[in-house]
Amino acid sequence: MLDEFGQLADAILSDLRLDTSDQTPNQQLAAGAEPRDVWLAICAQLAVPKERWQGRLKTPRHAD
Repeated sequence: MLDEFGQLADAILSDLRLDTSDQTPNQQLAAGAEPRDVWLAICAQLAVPKERWQGRLKTPRHAD
């Protein structure tokens, strides 16, 4: 969340109503939803480019 949304991450988790459930991400997580499923719903709703849905690489990949 922080990598993608920076200082807006907390507001998104607590305030965004997800189209998939009409709950906030925090409510879904508290109810036992899988974090990955919540993340993907956030990405889809907020139009995060699909190439970033798996997160950013922390280290570059090296071709062997």
